[in-house]
Amino acid sequence: MDGILNINKPQGRTSFSIVSMVRRLIREQRVGHAGTLDPDATGVLPVCFGRGTRVVEFLLGSSKTYRSEIELGISTDTYDASGTVTRRSDPSGITLEQLQTALATFRGLIRQTPPMYSALKHHGTPLYKLARAGIEVERESRPARIYHLELLEWHPPVATIEVTCSSGTYIRSLAHDLGQLLGCGAIMKSLVRLRYGPFELKDAITPEQFEDAVRKGCWQDYVYPIDTVLSDWTAIILSDDDSRAVKSGRPIAHLEQPPASPESLCRAYTSDGRFLGVLRYIPEKGQWQPEKVFV
Repeated sequence: MDGILNINKPQGRTSFSIVSMVRRLIREQRVGHAGTLDPDATGVLPVCFGRGTRVVEFLLGSSKTYRSEIELGISTDTYDASGTVTRRSDPSGITLEQLQTALATFRGLIRQTPPMYSALKHHGTPLYKLARAGIEVERESRPARIYHLELLEWHPPVATIEVTCSSGTYIRSLAHDLGQLLGCGAIMKSLVRLRYGPFELKDAITPEQFEDAVRKGCWQDYVYPIDTVLSDWTAIILSDDDSRAVKSGRPIAHLEQPPASPESLCRAYTSDGRFLGVLRYIPEKGQWQPEKVFV
């Protein structure tokens, strides 16, 4: 069986431990997750297995929604509550108006410097490993897009925000940068991922629920089809002849269909409704080229 599970990762567990659990319970070696959550973070963790692991790359580019508590007046080396405190200050002078004004500057296209305690690699070594060894390297700022940022609660010195952002956005860096802008320092106190692409927290199952479903033999009820990740893309229904061509890796030249996305990708189905694979449009050739074939 192939597909995707929407797991609600609990606090204190690593993303890899969830993958290991799924691998053990369903006895499938091809298991992977999309978008690591720190051990202290909770929420949506898509776990792909079987041929579902082949769509992880498309899921990685999806937008995400988070709810986070940001505590003002404290700074740590990890930008979150798990790190070593590097500074404390009095944030009592920060007003609601100042906070709202500062948050507004983070909406839209911004630039962020990745934190040292992140999985981003420097010459092949994850930054967090260098940080643990006491080594700090210069990191280039990177673009990120904040589609939505709302202040949900303000109980000084803690602000609760909801953020919808592009792939590659660090909420810890957003908290740190907010503290720098306000002049008092800030950390990410908590983080919950509410949505990742098409997967939402309200539909996620806990590891305990999944284990129980495996024992009862009904865990397949929680499996999402592979093409769920591609649900926003244009779909093409192919004839039997075209389906055979795609299965053999041959391009299709006669389909007069515009590119489905900026990457010129679409999802293709057989005439009886089976998900066939991903096609990429090649403008200079006027052809749809098979990118990934699943049947």
